[in-house]
Amino acid sequence: MAASCSPRYLALIPAAGVGARMAAASPKQYLRIGAKPMLRHTVDAFLSSPLIAHTYVVVSADDPFIDGVLLDAKEEGVRVTVLRCGGATRMESIRNGLRALHGTIDLNDWVLVHDAARPGLDAQLIERLINETGAHPVGGLLALPVVDTVKRSAQDEVSTVPRDGLWLAQTPQMFRYQLLGRALDAATDPAAITDDASAVEALGLAPKLVEGHPRNLKVTLPSDIRIAEMYLAAAARP
Repeated sequence: MAASCSPRYLALIPAAGVGARMAAASPKQYLRIGAKPMLRHTVDAFLSSPLIAHTYVVVSADDPFIDGVLLDAKEEGVRVTVLRCGGATRMESIRNGLRALHGTIDLNDWVLVHDAARPGLDAQLIERLINETGAHPVGGLLALPVVDTVKRSAQDEVSTVPRDGLWLAQTPQMFRYQLLGRALDAATDPAAITDDASAVEALGLAPKLVEGHPRNLKVTLPSDIRIAEMYLAAAARP
């Protein structure tokens, strides 16, 4: 589909991972954080934003959990679609999701790729990313400036790394549909592509860093669940 003069903002959530480090009975995106599954918190953040035209969730073809998690949303006709084309890696899931959308969205539409395991996202952070990225020629991502002292350990030697200019990448990471697809298709070493921005950077392009928030942490270990619950509980208080 040709590029339009008024691009839309679309969310793409890769959720085909197994979450091995959580050592849980189900993939970590389906573990409960407070009153609902982690993935539902993530989806609800995009559904709460009037700036997001549609949300797509990429899961594996045989995922047995997703229908129950999003059942009421789909019944009510909310702006969410499940794409059963997840791959073996995060990058493959995103690439498959973009290919599944080919011809249905404009080349110039913005795609906000967000980790399923970041349940602390909210409409305010989405708005900040969109507004501060603006019409940037490359795109942008949420990130946090490094404030702690950073150490490097190599072969029993320890050194301090200057933290000036260092940021911790978060998601969403927002790029135009055409550019993101081209960057991922050009990636020859999946191990070198640790996030979507790194694929774009490999093309020689520099996305904009937009300051995020600690509540938008990625749940990786069991101890992270409690931290996420505290942030969500604090946000829910009047």
